[in-house]
Amino acid sequence: MRGEKQRHSLVVTEVESVYHLSDNSLIVFVIYRLKNLKNTFETKYGESPLFYACAPGRVNLIGEHIDYCGYSVLPMAIEQNILAAVSVNNSGTIQLANTNPLYKDFTVSCSEDIAIDRDNPKWFYYFLCGVKGIQETFGIPRLAGMSCVVDGTIPPSSGLSSSSALVCCSGLLTMEANQKLLSNVALAEICAKCERYIGTEGGGMDQSISFLAERGTAKLIEFQPLRATDVKLPDGAVFVISNCCVEMNKAATSHYNIRVVECRIATKMLAKARGLESSRLLKLAQAQRELKASLEEMLTLVDEVLHPEPYSREEICKVLGITSEQFSTDLLSANTQHMMQFWLHQRAKHVYGEAARVLQFKSVCDSEPAESIQLLGELMNQSHASCRDLYECSCPELDQLVDICLKAGAVGSRLTGAGWGGCAVSMVPTEKVESFLQAEAAMEKQSLFVSKPGGGAAIFLEE
Repeated sequence: MRGEKQRHSLVVTEVESVYHLSDNSLIVFVIYRLKNLKNTFETKYGESPLFYACAPGRVNLIGEHIDYCGYSVLPMAIEQNILAAVSVNNSGTIQLANTNPLYKDFTVSCSEDIAIDRDNPKWFYYFLCGVKGIQETFGIPRLAGMSCVVDGTIPPSSGLSSSSALVCCSGLLTMEANQKLLSNVALAEICAKCERYIGTEGGGMDQSISFLAERGTAKLIEFQPLRATDVKLPDGAVFVISNCCVEMNKAATSHYNIRVVECRIATKMLAKARGLESSRLLKLAQAQRELKASLEEMLTLVDEVLHPEPYSREEICKVLGITSEQFSTDLLSANTQHMMQFWLHQRAKHVYGEAARVLQFKSVCDSEPAESIQLLGELMNQSHASCRDLYECSCPELDQLVDICLKAGAVGSRLTGAGWGGCAVSMVPTEKVESFLQAEAAMEKQSLFVSKPGGGAAIFLEE
């Protein structure tokens, strides 16, 4: 059995760079890209691909660093994607190659336990995260042999989810090659969990939008249970993505996981202050639900309970009534054991404030007031200020890029993705797009492009 929702017949037209799919949706590809990928595959392996798998990148419009805290986010898929050509065989190995010569070939035995080195986050380990996730989900003792060539158009380490798209593509093609069936929701949840093999404690936004995206609409992604709701973006404006050209690999640094840990500790400190059983609470959203409080009330509680000065390990242990060993084992991750100070007030303020902005953003999109573009732009600006000042996940280059975008005509601009580098997303009125792009191009920024909401991950079979 195979995942019918992700499988489409593929018709290549020579005139248009378009593939028409059997479900009447439309995915735009550059024809030469597929042809080159097929040629590369045939040259390398001496056979034609059996199928292709595709998973898109994403841009998060608002809702940064709150998915792992249990809160809703509002991303959209982009046209840039990871595309893989695949054949299935009895070789007993999984052979991986990449069209980018910077990424070296790799082969792993299907009979071996798949090992992923989180201290050395090479591209093929992200691929193997998806393979391992499917294998463990279904308890497959020996995976089907595969030959794969991967091609990506998502700028790496740019905040557009290139690594998660690779994990999702790998999980999807592994499911197809081993003739298994999973829903989009199940695939998203599995890929979110298995990416942690590489050491990133993400919340699931990237994988969810990769599988649940639909062309033409952004999505409000909610968790526990995972679900996606269409969000119609306003007419009269487009989203432009530009790269500050500073790369940030989440798995190669501890920045991202430090924020996860700080939010985890803040959750327990707030719970303890209000008499809740803190040992079972890990996410700030859980604390809010337990207290039956509004986001505004949680913001007030943060000010009342958490001081703005950094917390030491000793102070946290004293308040929570735990030992230093329990602190290290239960609260810290492998790559945050060195941390001695924790900024709990600022992180919790950002999360509760950002969660409120997501709901406001969706409300504006739903109600479509006359000034909707201005209102959404202001929410994006507030989001960036909070990421910069409270969550401290921006960088000087990103802040400068956001300022340039606003001066060039954007009504709102903010970092997107983990931060510490990568991309900014800007909301630009349609009549200002041309002048905006010209102003940005003069800055020689990479990966400058206008994006509309793209479709989700899929398997393509050539006719």
